[in-house]
Amino acid sequence: MGKRDERGQGARQMRPYATAFVARVTARNRLPLDYSVASLRVVDFLIDGLRKGGADRQHARQTLLELGAYVGEVLVRRAGAVWVDLDVEQRAYFGQPVGVRMPDGRVWNPLGKVHNRFDTGGPEESLRTFYLTLHGRARRVVA
Repeated sequence: MGKRDERGQGARQMRPYATAFVARVTARNRLPLDYSVASLRVVDFLIDGLRKGGADRQHARQTLLELGAYVGEVLVRRAGAVWVDLDVEQRAYFGQPVGVRMPDGRVWNPLGKVHNRFDTGGPEESLRTFYLTLHGRARRVVA
């Protein structure tokens, strides 16, 4: 998927982007990135590692985009969400070009949530907790 920033990604590109990231990362490492809710703890751990390693946002930008795509894809596969291109107002609010729409119509920002985790690093920004407390998710979704 090359070096693209968030502005180069559209909703239709996010699933293949996340899939390519998982294939690349799991081929080199034995990370359990299986689109499960439990795998979001691995994402928390990876982001914490970036922070502890001293990466700044600019150097971590590509990885944060990939992790955000992965988190969004977990929402798609497990919570019944769909990727959506955000409108101008939503882009201004979320600071991202894409998000996910839940079955109840709510729009969430997994890319921004990953950035928040990186910026603050606290447990209140846990991506697993984000999923577990997420409003509007479907009860049972088969991927």
